[in-house]
Amino acid sequence: MALATTIQRYLSKISEGIGQLFVNFFDLIFGSLQKLIGLKAMPYVFVLPNLLIFGIFILFPMLLNFRYAFTGGTSFFPDQREWVGLANFKQLLTCGNFLDPNSCREDLFWRALFNTGGYVVFQVGLMVVVSLITALVLNRKIRARGFFRSVYFYPVLLSPIVVALIWKWILQENGLFNGILTSFGLDKIPFLVNAQWAQFWVIIISVWAFMGFYTLILLAGLQSIPANLYEAASIDGADEWKSFWNVTLPLLMPQMVVVLVLALIRAVQIFDIVFAFTGGGPGTATLYLVQYIYSKGFASPSKQFGLAAAASLIMAGILIVLTVIQQIIRKEEE
Repeated sequence: MALATTIQRYLSKISEGIGQLFVNFFDLIFGSLQKLIGLKAMPYVFVLPNLLIFGIFILFPMLLNFRYAFTGGTSFFPDQREWVGLANFKQLLTCGNFLDPNSCREDLFWRALFNTGGYVVFQVGLMVVVSLITALVLNRKIRARGFFRSVYFYPVLLSPIVVALIWKWILQENGLFNGILTSFGLDKIPFLVNAQWAQFWVIIISVWAFMGFYTLILLAGLQSIPANLYEAASIDGADEWKSFWNVTLPLLMPQMVVVLVLALIRAVQIFDIVFAFTGGGPGTATLYLVQYIYSKGFASPSKQFGLAAAASLIMAGILIVLTVIQQIIRKEEE
C-alpha cells in the first residue's frame, strides 16, 4: 500500500513537472512574441490559425469557383481554362418556356431547380411545424421529459449517410416495411422506384434526421418566456390556444425566424441523404441542385467544371434573395 502511494506521488510530481515545462515553453515563445509585435497585435496571433483554415478551405475555393464559372474546357487548372464570359450562365438559362424543363437547353438543371423548389416548400414547412409541436410538448411537465428530449435529438448526431442507409434498408423492396406489409397479407409498395413515394420519403427522412436541432432552438426560446405572462393571460380569461397565439408565438418569433432561415438554407443544399438514399432517382424525381452540380463537376466523364460553378453561383444567388426577403419580413413584423 505504501509502495503504491509512493509511486502515485512520484507520478504526480512528474506530470506536474511536464506540465510546468510546457507552460514555461509557451510562456517563453508568446512572451517574446508579445515584446516583438506588441500587446495589441497578440489577439491576431491567436486568430491567425482559424483565419488560415477559413482562407484555405472556404475563401480560396469560393474565389476559384468564380473563376471556373466564367471559363470553359475540361482542364482542372484555372490557367489552362479558356475565358468564355457568361456562356455557362447562358447555357443554363436558355429556355423556350421556363415552366417546361423539356424546352430548356440544360433541362436537367431546370428539373433539379423545380425539384428543389418543391422539396424546400414542403420540407421546410413540415420541419417548422413538427419542430414547433415537438418543442411545445417537450416544454411541458411530462414524465421522462429528459429521456424524450434526448431521443428527439439523437438523429442529429447520426451521419446523414447512416440515416439514408438505415431508411433505405427499411424501405427497399425486401426491406423491413414491406416485410411487415406482406406479413399482414398486403402487397409490397415500391417506395424507391415510384417517383411520388421517393419524393415523399426524402422529405420525411430529412425532417426526422434534422428536426432535433430546430426543436432545441425553439425549446430554448420557449423556456426564455416568463411564466408570469401566462399567469396574466390566464387571469384575463385566455385559454391555452389564445395564450399560444397571443403570448407564445409572438415572443417565439425571433427563434422561429432563425429556424426558418437555417432550415431553408439546409433544404436548398440537400445532397448527402438523397445521394445515399435514392441517388437522384427514380429517373430525375429526386434530382436536386447540389446533386446536379456534383454530377456535372465530378461524376460526369466530361467534367464540366464551368457549368457546375455557374449553377452553384445561381443557387447562392437564390439563397441570398430568400434570406433578404425573410429578414425584411422579420423587420416588418417587429
